[in-house]
Amino acid sequence: MNTNQFIIEHESPFDVPKTVEKLIEAAVKKDWQNPATHNLQQSLAKSGKEVRPVQVVEICKADYSGKMLEKNDERISSILMPCRISVYEKEDGKTYVTLLNMAAMSTGMPAETAKAIQGASDETFEIVQSVIGPF
Repeated sequence: MNTNQFIIEHESPFDVPKTVEKLIEAAVKKDWQNPATHNLQQSLAKSGKEVRPVQVVEICKADYSGKMLEKNDERISSILMPCRISVYEKEDGKTYVTLLNMAAMSTGMPAETAKAIQGASDETFEIVQSVIGPF
Protein backbone atom coordinates (compact mmCIF):
# COMPACT_ATOMS: atom_id res chain seq x y z
CA MET A 1 0.00 0.00 0.00
CA ASN A 2 1.20 3.46 -0.90
CA THR A 3 -0.16 6.23 1.28
CA ASN A 4 0.41 9.81 2.23
CA GLN A 5 -1.73 12.12 4.30
CA PHE A 6 -4.28 12.75 1.54
CA ILE A 7 -4.06 9.90 -1.00
CA ILE A 8 -4.30 6.18 -0.32
CA GLU A 9 -3.40 3.53 -2.91
CA HIS A 10 -4.02 -0.20 -2.54
CA GLU A 11 -3.73 -3.14 -4.89
CA SER A 12 -6.93 -4.83 -6.07
CA PRO A 13 -7.18 -8.60 -6.56
CA PHE A 14 -9.33 -7.97 -9.67
CA ASP A 15 -8.75 -6.40 -13.07
CA VAL A 16 -9.92 -2.84 -13.71
CA PRO A 17 -13.42 -3.60 -15.09
CA LYS A 18 -14.20 -6.14 -12.34
CA THR A 19 -12.93 -3.80 -9.61
CA VAL A 20 -15.08 -0.96 -10.96
CA GLU A 21 -18.12 -3.24 -11.16
CA LYS A 22 -17.64 -4.50 -7.61
CA LEU A 23 -17.08 -0.98 -6.21
CA ILE A 24 -20.31 0.27 -7.76
CA GLU A 25 -22.22 -2.77 -6.47
CA ALA A 26 -20.80 -2.27 -2.96
CA ALA A 27 -21.67 1.45 -3.02
CA VAL A 28 -25.24 0.81 -4.13
CA LYS A 29 -25.67 -1.76 -1.33
CA LYS A 30 -24.79 1.04 1.13
CA ASP A 31 -27.36 3.39 -0.47
CA TRP A 32 -24.84 5.43 -2.43
CA GLN A 33 -25.46 6.57 -5.99
CA ASN A 34 -23.05 6.26 -8.91
CA PRO A 35 -23.65 9.46 -10.92
CA ALA A 36 -20.79 8.73 -13.34
CA THR A 37 -17.85 6.53 -14.17
CA HIS A 38 -15.14 8.07 -16.33
CA ASN A 39 -13.11 5.78 -18.58
CA LEU A 40 -10.02 7.95 -19.01
CA GLN A 41 -8.29 5.41 -21.25
CA GLN A 42 -11.15 5.72 -23.77
CA SER A 43 -11.33 9.50 -23.43
CA LEU A 44 -7.62 9.92 -24.08
CA ALA A 45 -7.70 7.47 -26.99
CA LYS A 46 -10.07 9.88 -28.76
CA SER A 47 -7.25 12.42 -28.63
CA GLY A 48 -4.68 9.94 -29.89
CA LYS A 49 -3.08 9.31 -26.48
CA GLU A 50 -2.60 5.72 -25.35
CA VAL A 51 -2.57 4.97 -21.62
CA ARG A 52 -3.11 1.87 -19.53
CA PRO A 53 -6.68 1.27 -18.25
CA VAL A 54 -7.87 3.88 -15.79
CA GLN A 55 -11.40 4.60 -14.62
CA VAL A 56 -12.70 7.06 -12.07
CA VAL A 57 -15.84 6.02 -10.20
CA GLU A 58 -17.97 8.77 -8.71
CA ILE A 59 -20.18 7.94 -5.73
CA CYS A 60 -22.50 10.20 -3.80
CA LYS A 61 -24.79 9.86 -0.79
CA ALA A 62 -27.41 12.53 -0.21
CA ASP A 63 -27.18 12.11 3.58
CA TYR A 64 -23.69 13.61 3.41
CA SER A 65 -23.84 15.87 0.37
CA GLY A 66 -27.06 17.49 1.59
CA LYS A 67 -25.41 18.50 4.86
CA MET A 68 -22.45 19.92 2.94
CA LEU A 69 -24.62 21.99 0.62
CA GLU A 70 -27.57 23.16 2.70
CA LYS A 71 -25.79 26.15 4.27
CA ASN A 72 -24.37 28.94 2.16
CA ASP A 73 -20.96 29.17 3.83
CA GLU A 74 -20.46 25.40 3.70
CA ARG A 75 -20.92 25.07 -0.06
CA ILE A 76 -17.21 25.69 -0.50
CA SER A 77 -16.76 22.00 0.35
CA SER A 78 -18.60 21.04 -2.85
CA ILE A 79 -15.16 20.78 -4.48
CA LEU A 80 -14.82 17.46 -2.62
CA MET A 81 -18.01 16.04 -4.11
CA PRO A 82 -18.83 13.51 -5.28
CA CYS A 83 -16.48 11.04 -3.66
CA ARG A 84 -14.13 9.64 -6.30
CA ILE A 85 -12.36 6.32 -6.46
CA SER A 86 -9.71 5.80 -9.12
CA VAL A 87 -9.04 2.31 -10.50
CA TYR A 88 -6.07 1.79 -12.79
CA GLU A 89 -3.48 -0.61 -14.10
CA LYS A 90 0.24 0.02 -13.66
CA GLU A 91 3.14 -1.24 -15.74
CA ASP A 92 3.38 -4.28 -13.46
CA GLY A 93 0.00 -5.37 -14.88
CA LYS A 94 -1.66 -5.13 -11.47
CA THR A 95 -4.78 -3.13 -10.70
CA TYR A 96 -4.74 -0.42 -8.03
CA VAL A 97 -7.40 1.60 -6.26
CA THR A 98 -6.75 5.12 -5.06
CA LEU A 99 -8.99 7.35 -2.99
CA LEU A 100 -8.66 10.61 -1.15
CA ASN A 101 -8.51 10.68 2.61
CA MET A 102 -11.17 13.38 2.71
CA ALA A 103 -11.31 13.40 6.49
CA ALA A 104 -7.67 14.53 6.57
CA MET A 105 -8.63 17.46 4.33
CA SER A 106 -11.56 18.64 6.45
CA THR A 107 -9.42 20.47 9.01
CA GLY A 108 -10.63 24.02 9.49
CA MET A 109 -14.02 23.47 7.89
CA PRO A 110 -17.27 24.22 9.72
CA ALA A 111 -18.13 21.52 12.25
CA GLU A 112 -21.19 20.18 10.41
CA THR A 113 -19.28 19.98 7.14
CA ALA A 114 -16.32 18.25 8.80
CA LYS A 115 -18.71 15.73 10.35
CA ALA A 116 -20.34 15.01 6.97
CA ILE A 117 -16.92 14.69 5.30
CA GLN A 118 -15.76 12.30 8.03
CA GLY A 119 -18.86 10.14 7.60
CA ALA A 120 -18.54 10.09 3.81
CA SER A 121 -14.83 9.29 4.06
CA ASP A 122 -15.42 6.45 6.52
CA GLU A 123 -18.12 4.89 4.34
CA THR A 124 -16.04 5.28 1.18
CA PHE A 125 -13.19 3.41 2.89
CA GLU A 126 -15.67 0.70 3.96
CA ILE A 127 -16.91 0.35 0.37
CA VAL A 128 -13.39 0.02 -1.00
CA GLN A 129 -12.31 -2.41 1.73
CA SER A 130 -15.38 -4.58 1.15
CA VAL A 131 -14.12 -5.10 -2.42
CA ILE A 132 -10.33 -5.28 -2.15
CA GLY A 133 -9.79 -6.17 1.50
CA PRO A 134 -8.36 -4.28 4.48
CA PHE A 135 -5.52 -1.80 4.14
